[in-house]
Amino acid sequence: MEHIRTPKVEQVRLLDRSSGQRKAAVGTLYLSATHTIFVENNPETRKETWILHSMVSSVERTPPSPVGSQLLLRSKDFRVFQLLIPNERDCLDLHASLTRLSKPEKYSELYCMSFNPNVNKEEREESWSFIDLMEDYKRMGVPNNLWVCTMANSEYRICDTYSSELFVPKSATPAVIVGSSRFRSRGRFPVLSYFHQDTLAAVCRCSQPLSGFSGRCTEDEMMLQAIMKSNPGSEYIYVVDTRPKLNAMANKAAGKGYENEDHYTNIKLQFIGIENIHVMRSSQQKIIDVGELRAPSMTDFLWGLENSGWLKHIKAVLDAGAFIARAVADEGVSVLVHCSDGWDRTAQACSVASVLLDPFYRTIKGLMVLIERDWVSFGHKFSHRYGHLDTDPKEVSPVIDQFLECVWQLSEQFPCAFEFNESFLTQIHLHIYSSQYGTFLGNCQKERRDMR
Repeated sequence: MEHIRTPKVEQVRLLDRSSGQRKAAVGTLYLSATHTIFVENNPETRKETWILHSMVSSVERTPPSPVGSQLLLRSKDFRVFQLLIPNERDCLDLHASLTRLSKPEKYSELYCMSFNPNVNKEEREESWSFIDLMEDYKRMGVPNNLWVCTMANSEYRICDTYSSELFVPKSATPAVIVGSSRFRSRGRFPVLSYFHQDTLAAVCRCSQPLSGFSGRCTEDEMMLQAIMKSNPGSEYIYVVDTRPKLNAMANKAAGKGYENEDHYTNIKLQFIGIENIHVMRSSQQKIIDVGELRAPSMTDFLWGLENSGWLKHIKAVLDAGAFIARAVADEGVSVLVHCSDGWDRTAQACSVASVLLDPFYRTIKGLMVLIERDWVSFGHKFSHRYGHLDTDPKEVSPVIDQFLECVWQLSEQFPCAFEFNESFLTQIHLHIYSSQYGTFLGNCQKERRDMR
């Protein structure tokens, strides 16, 4: 509350541009610790518009005019609100308050810490245990005589961004696991993401190897051998590097890179070419700019969409998922997926593949489980990528937005294959950014555990 200079301003005009509103409504604006609330003066409707502060991406003040001063609020779910404030002093106060309130500096300031749902203790505890990842692995038929749950990462000893319970090939010894993790960026060694019961092929994930130009690691080579052996019907595995080959080669110069097929004799290396987080951020901004044109013609819109490259990026993510799904279901070959650190493009590719491979993930509960597994538990950087806290803007990128769009594109092509429609996807998108719940908080399981 200490950041609120003016809690109430009257005779404010609000235009919600994203709802297609043509005429501004007149009413009173209230600032609370968590929301900006606009209440229309019209006694018949008294319509209320609530804008959550953590959903505000930018607050812009335009030069004052004879009729008043204007604030432009842009939200993270692409809505744009125009506020016309009669008094310049009030406008300055609102601008300062909203700028600060929309950029929380510590986790304790986030909405979930003050959000108090109207449910009893039992219901709240039930909602926290609603999704059980071990239940999902059981549904896939794991553990079995090929894959086992390892306690090597309990207390996050080997990799602090992975979850504490991980599945690895039964033949991988603790020494092989530790050796492999030392040879992988951020210690993110190969682990099981999805097991296909019919073909016994698996989708595994990790980060790039620290190979440089000539480095090699016996344990890491043994780990990939173990993944291949866990699929009795196959003589090799695919290693899908989701980056453009040029980017992967550039990483070699920094002592990282990709697997050398001379050292890993049982792999087939495949580059997909999904661009990095900076390219994606810029692509999304170009689309937002098109959406903010005053009266774009269809030509303006289509040219802007093409120029942004957004659909080309979505296609690259879908291509990665389709390649993995075909390898696992049609060829019966296991796949190991990685990008640089294994938490952005890797999560996209593995989860799109799961949606294609398994009808369970096309149900409402199943999609929740999938996001909980491939994004939440494997350490996707939610707080950094979606700007929950006032941190480095270069870390922000629409990574999971692209996954949700891939699911939407698939549901448009195959509407009868999904239990949900786009309303569910936009609801998930809203709460990834809103920080109303603890699910999408922090950057890994350890961080969430430490924050209780």
